[in-house]
Amino acid sequence: MNNKSIRKLCFAGLLVAVAVIGSLLVIPVFGAKCPPVQHMVNVTAAVLLGPGYALGMGFAAALIRNLLGLGTLLAFPGSMIGALLSGLAYRIFPKLSAAYAGEVFGTGVLGAIASYPVAALLMGNSTAALFTFVPSFLASTVVGAAVSVLVLSALKRTHVFSQLEGTLR
Repeated sequence: MNNKSIRKLCFAGLLVAVAVIGSLLVIPVFGAKCPPVQHMVNVTAAVLLGPGYALGMGFAAALIRNLLGLGTLLAFPGSMIGALLSGLAYRIFPKLSAAYAGEVFGTGVLGAIASYPVAALLMGNSTAALFTFVPSFLASTVVGAAVSVLVLSALKRTHVFSQLEGTLR
């Protein structure tokens, strides 16, 4: 394993820890626990580490949150799809706005729709409808993406972003 891989894994672990601790701050809407910090972490990971790491971190954070009783099974499709789409959007269009849009659409729409079968089949929520989770997931991801706009913009202004990008990419 080279130094760059070790740095990426350490940074990914740090971001997963931030996502898990940040899950204590939730927006409860219609039975979903929506943590905006997870979405901020998704965008940060997508931009600095790439779509594969972002997807893996979304899974790891969702798993740890569920094991600790801090989340629901809806965390898996919600965070993973948004993180992956954010990373792919940033890779195709290397602009922060593309990463934000990928996270918001991936989590707020696709992740919310993908949560329907999870809620209906695995969680026994027979009252859930196909678009039930879209409002709550959108609210959470918009807040998280807005926070990531502030964080990543500040990192860019202070040139820390380019240093991190050089170290991690």
